[in-house]
Amino acid sequence: MVAFNPLTRQPTNLDFASPSQFRFNLLKIPNVEYFVTGVNLPGISFGGDATINTRFTSIHFMGDNLQFEDLTLTFLVNEALENYREIHDWMTGIGFPKDNQQYIEAINTEQEMNPILSKVDNAKATGKPSVLMSDATLTMLTNKNNPNLRVNFKNCFPTSLSGLDYTTQGTDTEQLSATVTFKYDIYEFQVL
Repeated sequence: MVAFNPLTRQPTNLDFASPSQFRFNLLKIPNVEYFVTGVNLPGISFGGDATINTRFTSIHFMGDNLQFEDLTLTFLVNEALENYREIHDWMTGIGFPKDNQQYIEAINTEQEMNPILSKVDNAKATGKPSVLMSDATLTMLTNKNNPNLRVNFKNCFPTSLSGLDYTTQGTDTEQLSATVTFKYDIYEFQVL
């Protein structure tokens, strides 16, 4: 029998995580980064779980694929709507509501902004949707504002952007905020 010393199992860090100590960056939308007021660390669950019924009891087996919840970001909208329009233009480039040329222009614009990517011609542009995705990073800070843990999101793209409600009925000065939802492939933790 192995004896365990309970003193070696005590945690070394007794500080709790603070919900207001974070930084979020996404390369494709630099104007949004400064105005972020909230972001979630998405949940994760198994899909494809199975149950085998026997005459005694049901036996449950774990799933074989992971399902990630959406990444949701809330930000304050600046006066010229620059940060809101960054996401809006990103989404219209992906969805090209007017014509196919919007999609090609979105890909070529992204490639011009990123010197690593080479400019493609119109025939090849439709085969490269990955340039319309971007990696994101959520950095958790300690209570002393030092980076502690980083969460890296791979291949993010927006799926919804909330509307903006203007009203003359407000009595207090309130800032407009918007919420954007992202899909992504996977997220991974990186200890700093």
